[in-house]
Amino acid sequence: MRAQDVMTKDVIKVRPDTSVREIATLMIEHRIGGLPVVEESGRLVGVVTDGDLYRRAELDTDRRRESWLDMFTSQAVEADDYVEAHGRTARDVMTTTVIAVAPATTLRQIADLFETRQLHRVPVVVDDRVVGVVSRADLVRALASMPATESEDRLTDRRIRDLVLAEYRRLPWGLKSGRKIMVTDGVLHLWGIVSSDAELAALRVAAKAIPGVRGFEDHTIRLSGDDGIRPRDPSQIVLVEPEDSI
Repeated sequence: MRAQDVMTKDVIKVRPDTSVREIATLMIEHRIGGLPVVEESGRLVGVVTDGDLYRRAELDTDRRRESWLDMFTSQAVEADDYVEAHGRTARDVMTTTVIAVAPATTLRQIADLFETRQLHRVPVVVDDRVVGVVSRADLVRALASMPATESEDRLTDRRIRDLVLAEYRRLPWGLKSGRKIMVTDGVLHLWGIVSSDAELAALRVAAKAIPGVRGFEDHTIRLSGDDGIRPRDPSQIVLVEPEDSI
C-alpha cells in the first residue's frame, strides 16, 4: 500500500499570516496535532505542530535559562526561543524544513520516517502542493481495514503447520526442523531448544500471524532467560509536582 491509498485528502491548511491563536483553535476543533502552511499559490512552505505552540509567553511556559550553563547558549538559540514564545503568526513559529512524501511512497517508507524522524504525520505533495496528509492514525486505520488473505476456516492443521514451518525457515533465527512443530485444532505446539526469551516471543508472533493459528503452546527449553534485552517496564505515571507560587 502507498500514501495515496490511506492519506487524508481533506487537509486543513493555514497561511503564513494565520495567527497562532487561530492555529491553536483549528487544532482543537479538528483534533489534529499539525497543520501545513501554504502560500496563496498553494505551495507548501512550512508546518506548524502542537510542539511549536506549548512554549508560550502567554502560558508562562517559555524557556528561562537561569543556570551557569546558560553562558554557553548562543544568542541565536536564545533568539529562536524568543520567537517561539512570542511569535504571533504561522510564519513566526512554523518549521520550514518539512519532511514530505509523494503519493506513491510506500507505507513501509512512511513508517520508517515516523520512527527515525519521530514524526506523527507527513504531508503528501505533488509539485510542492499538498494533496493529502498521512498520520500514524491513518496507518492504524489501514491495518484495521485489511481483508483476510485466506479463509481460516478452510485451512487444515497440516496446511497451517506447513505455513508456520515455511515462515520459521525463512527467518534467520527460526526453527528449521518440522519435527518440533505440531498443530492440533489450530493450536500450534512447539518443542525444542530456544536460545532466549526474545527468540521465543518472536517465534510466537510469527506463528500467530499465520492464518488459521488459534493458539500457541510453548513446550521449549530456553538456554538462557537473559539475552541482553531489557524487559519492558510496567506502565507508570510520573507526577511532576507544581512549583511553589511566588
